Amino acid sequence: MNTFPLFFKLEDRKVLIVGGGDVALRKADLLSRAGAAITILAPSISTEIQALLSHTKYKAKHELIYENYNKAYMTGARVIIAATDDETLNHQVHADASELNIPVNVVDTPHLCDFIFPAIVDRNPIVIGISSNGKAPVLARLLRARLETLIPQGYGKLAKLAGEFRHEVKTKIPTLTGRRQFWERAFEGKVSQLMFAGNEKEAAAQLQADLDSTASAINEKNTVDNTSTESQTMQNGIGEVYIVGAGPGDPELLTFKALRLMQQADIVYYDALVSPQVLDLCRRDADKVFVGKKRSNHAVAQLGINELLVNSAKEGRRVVRLKGGDPFIFGRGGEEIESLRVHGVPYQVVPGITAANAAASYAGIPLTHRDHSQSVRFVTGFLKAGAPNSNFKSFLNTDETVVFYMGLHSLARLTTGLIDAGRNSDTPIAIVSNASMPNQQVLTGTLETIVAKQEQAQLPTPALLIMGDVVALHHDLAWYNLQNQQDNQNTSETDNNWLRGGTATTPNKEPTSQQAHALSMVANLATTDDGLEQLVIG
Repeated sequence: MNTFPLFFKLEDRKVLIVGGGDVALRKADLLSRAGAAITILAPSISTEIQALLSHTKYKAKHELIYENYNKAYMTGARVIIAATDDETLNHQVHADASELNIPVNVVDTPHLCDFIFPAIVDRNPIVIGISSNGKAPVLARLLRARLETLIPQGYGKLAKLAGEFRHEVKTKIPTLTGRRQFWERAFEGKVSQLMFAGNEKEAAAQLQADLDSTASAINEKNTVDNTSTESQTMQNGIGEVYIVGAGPGDPELLTFKALRLMQQADIVYYDALVSPQVLDLCRRDADKVFVGKKRSNHAVAQLGINELLVNSAKEGRRVVRLKGGDPFIFGRGGEEIESLRVHGVPYQVVPGITAANAAASYAGIPLTHRDHSQSVRFVTGFLKAGAPNSNFKSFLNTDETVVFYMGLHSLARLTTGLIDAGRNSDTPIAIVSNASMPNQQVLTGTLETIVAKQEQAQLPTPALLIMGDVVALHHDLAWYNLQNQQDNQNTSETDNNWLRGGTATTPNKEPTSQQAHALSMVANLATTDDGLEQLVIG
């Protein structure tokens, strides 16, 4: 961030505004709402400013000075606003304020501003400020208008109610975690529903009842001897584990539920494939623990991760297990919830967009297409040393798309095995690296050429391989971050592909529509004879 958001307490504090026109009026209107003692300094002051400051309940503390600018009037000011159309005067005001170490804002001149007026969403005492750092104030105002429609006025009343109960809650609920959980239940449950419906008295009564009930439960638990681990666990209560799919990396692809649970978590155990942008959306004060796995380098073994989840929940914490992609597609989510179930730990699973969907969508490669591919198969396990190649014969169906997870480091063995098993060496294949992220790259070729192309291009992990005739559609359907793509397929490969123009030996297909097809897919898990995990969708 280029500027740090702060909220100034200006009630009864002097704010000097140099200028008496429309710009000064707008600033005075905002600052008067914060209870500031406003001093207007200008030889001519508009009647609108006079009316504004004479009709507020704070009118006794405001002052109008009908004089030219004088540095002496800066004395005692908390902040200073230069709101004139005289550029020389504005620079002088800035210089004088800087000399006195008083924060100054020169309207519409960002480089002379120590602070910025944001676009404000006011749900007193909830206040939201939106700033573009002076780059696009109109855009900030548009965002403010959008938030105004999304945030009910009832949030302000809810915050005031919380303020009235804050001391009592702190007295009756001794732990910080307990108080946070109490307020989250209140803000997401019946109390907030009553407040938004306009039933303020009922909301207050409900909050009081919830607090009394919680305090009673705490007192009952405190009667139990808490010297043992078992009784301490009883006192704290058991927490919950959320197995959350973080998607492929783009934070905008998170589900609403994933974001909500990430904001509630006390501790987050995250994988290597979780992007920094997604991790940054977790609650700021949550503990964040890296437990990622990269190829043969595992920060924490899976059994160790299972134990961490169980122990953290038994400490009464809300735990997010944040996984790249989807937890149930090669994410070991099933193993983790098996462990949680054995130990009696409550859990939820939040699906995420799996890497195969993201890589295909962002590369413009439809995994299924009514004309060219009637099923898709997700495969992993090719990194296992000495794995037999006999299973490659199950990938000879040209009407099927195959996506290989974690196959980049065994690309040569994979392509050779497929060709030896009988797959046509001209079969299109793509490497999609960093799918959905700004540095996404796509490399296309055939089973015969892709190894050499990758040796030259050196696309990095994380990456997936997509094999099938639909890969040839990438040339026409690619849409995302095209300037960063590395599509090195040559013209002859493209022109001779039957998906586009046809050849002398293969009939032309109907032109491919660039509109998305609505596809209905039924998924089932299967395991090959040699133990390779697969997901088949048809």
